[in-house]
Amino acid sequence: MDVWRRLLLAVVCGVAVASIYAAQPVLEPMGRDLGVSAELTGWIVATGQVGYLVGLVLLVPLGDVVDRRRLIAVHLALTAMGTILTASASAAWVAFVGLAAAGVFAVVVQTAVAYAASVSLPAERGRNIGVVTSGVVVGILSARVVTGALADVWGWRSVYAALAVLSLGLAALVLVVLPSEERPNRPAAYRRAVVSLGGLFGQRIFLSRGLIAFFLFASFGTLWSGLSLPLADTPWQLSESQIGLFGIAGLAGALGAARAGRWADAGRAAPVTGLALALLILSWAAIAQLPRSLWLLIVGIVVLDFAVQAAHVSNQHLLTAAHPDRTSSVIGSYMVFYSLGSALGAAATTAIFTAHGWAGSSLLGTGFAVCALAVWATDRRLPRDSTNLRSEKAGAR
Repeated sequence: MDVWRRLLLAVVCGVAVASIYAAQPVLEPMGRDLGVSAELTGWIVATGQVGYLVGLVLLVPLGDVVDRRRLIAVHLALTAMGTILTASASAAWVAFVGLAAAGVFAVVVQTAVAYAASVSLPAERGRNIGVVTSGVVVGILSARVVTGALADVWGWRSVYAALAVLSLGLAALVLVVLPSEERPNRPAAYRRAVVSLGGLFGQRIFLSRGLIAFFLFASFGTLWSGLSLPLADTPWQLSESQIGLFGIAGLAGALGAARAGRWADAGRAAPVTGLALALLILSWAAIAQLPRSLWLLIVGIVVLDFAVQAAHVSNQHLLTAAHPDRTSSVIGSYMVFYSLGSALGAAATTAIFTAHGWAGSSLLGTGFAVCALAVWATDRRLPRDSTNLRSEKAGAR
């Protein structure tokens, strides 16, 4: 795959995932405008994650039976419809419907990653997945910067209007730039793909990597879905655009992990995951200092997003190497854990912050990180079965 197609798929991922996370820097004004109470504002983000979960189960398997290029374009167009509904909402329930719809079709991210994996040579799979997946983290974090700036000038609704325009433009570009794929395109093939998802949950390598992702993104969601609340409160009292600038720190960390794909290609995916999870725990020690120091918070954000990206890319590399013939299904199933973890972190952090302040949210994020490391360590200590050995050898090639 050439560099321009990789970049296009990365942008697709970034814009799609931004439709779920764009609310994070503007939770307070968005909740106030829609009449959502402070302790429930986390559900503005969590609703998109719930929709994402539905899309993972019902839509991602389509990537194994139909032309992924057309599927990416259609999903981008439907994501735009959800963001338009959110931008025009006059009541909370309408916004929640729009957010859920955008979340359902934002699973175009997994279709794009699967497309990149399927057209890559084995020696380049990790690098290509790393570049395309970086669009996810860049989209999440850049959305915070752009959201804050747009919200200060034109209000939070302008963010969703801009996402709709970008999604529609990318849908047209995908049809022009990406080559089509030959797929069975049969209902029976789709049913088999959906049913086969259940079998993955009985495989140790899939379950261990999935549980790591669950706790990894619960910790990630705890930070980013709750961060705007203490920053907007005393003693900092920052504006939406100022809060959004913290996304730059996260972006630096995510880009710093760009080599995670190359490490995975070299057969070091498993040890890199362990190191990343240890760094994730350490990052919370700095993040917890938010009431006293913004500089320590920035350091913690950089380290946290580096750790999350490195572990996430390593997980996906191992799983796609183990299942090269069904990359859409395996990535979609893996991302169920991502979606559940992100939703848990988003919903829990605002409630914990309201009751116990940022110290409570920091303990919550640390606890999730410790659980992820415990899963990794337990898996490493257990005897390797032949399936896991084949998967690791495939990841090393």
